[in-house]
Formats: sequence, structure tokens, C-alpha cells
Amino acid sequence: MRRLPVYLLLDTSGSMTGEPIEAVKNGVQVMISSLRQNPQAIETAFISIITFDSEAKQVVPLTDLASFQMVDIRATGTTSLGEALKLVSTCIDNEVTKTTAEQKGDWKPLVFIMTDGIPTDDWQIGLEEFRKRKTAFTVACAAGSAADSALLKLITENVVSLDTADSQSIAKFFTWVSASIGVSSTKVEDGGQEVTGMGELPPPPAELNIVT
Repeated sequence: MRRLPVYLLLDTSGSMTGEPIEAVKNGVQVMISSLRQNPQAIETAFISIITFDSEAKQVVPLTDLASFQMVDIRATGTTSLGEALKLVSTCIDNEVTKTTAEQKGDWKPLVFIMTDGIPTDDWQIGLEEFRKRKTAFTVACAAGSAADSALLKLITENVVSLDTADSQSIAKFFTWVSASIGVSSTKVEDGGQEVTGMGELPPPPAELNIVT
């Protein structure tokens, strides 16, 4: 079975304390529940969570939806986005099955990044590593006014922004991520085609601005 790997890179720095981090935890739970209702997603989608604060950690390895269990995450420290990009590159190398002459490997991964601030580490080194990996698409979300959408545009052309990092906005982001994974899994399951960009994803809700 060819899996559809999905990596969520979530900012857990100190500025996410309180409502934002709770909203992220709830958002992940709602996303998983919603995807479990989707017959295509339950067959193909495998989810991993990487958090980044003063360091980057893979808190949930690539896991099928039925077995997925969210761990408790806390907001603390700085914003090591570069470390997170390096770590997801390593995880893609280790977890995603490559296509060979003998077998079809997994589908190209989907990567969703959410941050409410500016990277505090040397993010360009992480980005250089990340660029060497092939993803189906990467979406970055600038949550709130302190996030730098222009910087995220250097990581991926697919950038969305939330005016505020409150629970309602963050919930809408995760609902949209869930719908996007659903569309992607249907496309690979039914048509054997990968989604390649924002144009093929569901239109984002009003709270999510597409950064052009």
C-alpha cells in the first residue's frame, strides 16, 4: 500500500502560550477525528507531528490515522524553524518509502508549517536541506501579526496568514488542513494523481488569507 505521508510542523515557542497552544492541540484532535471519517484518508494518510521551540522534536512519528494519539505539547522557548526543516528532511529520508524499479514507494509527502513568530535560528541552513527533498506541496501558515509571511514565502510559494492566533482562527486553519489532506488522499486513491499546489486544494475559509 502506498502511503500519503503528512508532516505538521507546529510552533510551540513561548509566544504560543495560553489560547494559541490549546487551539493547536484541539485543532489536531479535530483534524484526526475528521480524517477518520474519510474512507480514502483512513486508507492512505499517515500523520507525523514535529514541534519546534528552542529545539525541534518529532513528537509523533509517521502514524496511521487509526493508531494516531496526540501527545501533550507545551509552549516554551524560542522559534527554531530551521531545526524543524532539518528534522523533517531527516524524517522524510527515514520514514518515506522511495520508489524503486521493483516497487512503487509512498506518495510524495505533504508538509504544513504553522508559526506565530520569526525564526530565531539559522533557518536558511534548514531550508537548504529541506529543498533537497521532494514534497507534493508545502503550505506555511503565518499565525498572527508577529509572523513574517514574506520569510515564509522563501520556504514555499504556498503561504496563508491568519490575522490573529486565537482559537477560532487556528481551528479554521486545521479544518482547512483536514479538508486538504482529504482531497489529496482521494486524488491518490481514486486517480493515482498527486495534488501539486494550492489551486487543487479546497478554497480556504475567510479567516485564512492567501499571501500572494
